[in-house]
Amino acid sequence: MCDTTIFLIRHGETVDNALQIMQGQTQGELNEQGREQARQVAQRLAGEPVDVFISSDLHRAIQTAEIIAEPHNLPITTTPLLRERDWGSFTGRFIPDLKGEVWPDDIESEPALLQRALAFLQYVTTTYPGKRVVAVGHGIINKAILAVYAGCTMREVQRMLNAEVRILTTSAASIAAKTSTGSATTITTASAE
Repeated sequence: MCDTTIFLIRHGETVDNALQIMQGQTQGELNEQGREQARQVAQRLAGEPVDVFISSDLHRAIQTAEIIAEPHNLPITTTPLLRERDWGSFTGRFIPDLKGEVWPDDIESEPALLQRALAFLQYVTTTYPGKRVVAVGHGIINKAILAVYAGCTMREVQRMLNAEVRILTTSAASIAAKTSTGSATTITTASAE
């Protein structure tokens, strides 16, 4: 089976990122810095052959994907699989205030997050084998995708910066083999992502 190349990208900086507000699955809006970050990624990828653009269905990721896709003149497919982690009642709160707080039960669990990350990788590798895919997501879902891809825990994956690009090359068979052993460690601290 052919390998799929995934350009995994975190959305550009948002108004709430700059204010240290936990966004979770709120729509969000890129600020000027975030739009500039997306333009820089667009310039970097303008010369790369890209077959498909996929984005989280949240506004901040779609905005980023639209800017990056512009030089390629390709449509953007959206998916809830790339949505940010649901932070439940932490959503909308000032992140520094969350340090040391007990996590409420309404936060999306790490196993559920990793399952969604696996579903995304399975979807991309089976739907677009041998293709070059730009995927715009969010800090924590991207971290989960990278953990599934690498066969490691989320703690072992370095945090992605806004508009950072990481390149993954994999196949459906590879993903299936890596997940047969499965490992996960619960994250216990809130993050600005």
